[in-house]
Amino acid sequence: MPKMTRAIARKIFERLAEASPEPQTELYFKNPFTLVVAVALSAQATDEGVNKATKTLFEIADTPKKMAALGEKKLGDYIKTIGLWRNKAKNVIALSEKIIKDFGGAVPQTREELETLPGVGRKTANVVMNVAFGQPTIAVDTHIFRVGNRTGLAPGKNPLEVELGLEKIIPDDFMLHAHHWLILHGRYICKARRPECWRCPIFDLCGFKDKVMSPDQPKKEKAKAVKKAAPAKKKKAAKKKLAARPKLRTAKKKAKAG
Repeated sequence: MPKMTRAIARKIFERLAEASPEPQTELYFKNPFTLVVAVALSAQATDEGVNKATKTLFEIADTPKKMAALGEKKLGDYIKTIGLWRNKAKNVIALSEKIIKDFGGAVPQTREELETLPGVGRKTANVVMNVAFGQPTIAVDTHIFRVGNRTGLAPGKNPLEVELGLEKIIPDDFMLHAHHWLILHGRYICKARRPECWRCPIFDLCGFKDKVMSPDQPKKEKAKAVKKAAPAKKKKAAKKKLAARPKLRTAKKKAKAG
């Protein structure tokens, strides 16, 4: 894989920006607090699945005080469709209470403070800092981890390595939205099992060697292979038939002589 340069990285983000000038999170939220909750609930779950639960939940509990008042059991009734909901309900109630007790009911704005909240790790903290408070952070989820490694933008063995690599390679003027451009690219084009390289806006800039062509391409190649192989089979059969004739004639001559 060729080494990624800042010049190539700039071209990549220019194209991603052209395709989606103002990218937004696909998680539903109403304020910084509900964003914290939504991101915490999205771990090992889809944004679509989380949104189905939170649209109803946030109508009745959109502040730490209201959420804490629900309690784990009632909160669990709203989020039962989300994976690991019991543990998540426990964390959401606990983080709500901590925000009230330690931060006066307001969501903290630094990574260090956000990570003191139950169920909030570096990725969640980075999302909140970026989306709620407009800070140029990179939250490395499975999509960004894959895109960072596959394209060569920021190869890394773990999310932190990819995050730090992206911070070095992404031009400053693209940092604010880079997080969303990469997530959306990974979610809809640079997919895990079968990346849709044939419609990728950065096809020629990507360092991925095993690029996937259009779904029709394999069928065309198979048809060519079958057509090419057909004459060879006929020719081979003809040779066998001709080679057998002299042996039959010789056998007949021997029979007459006897």
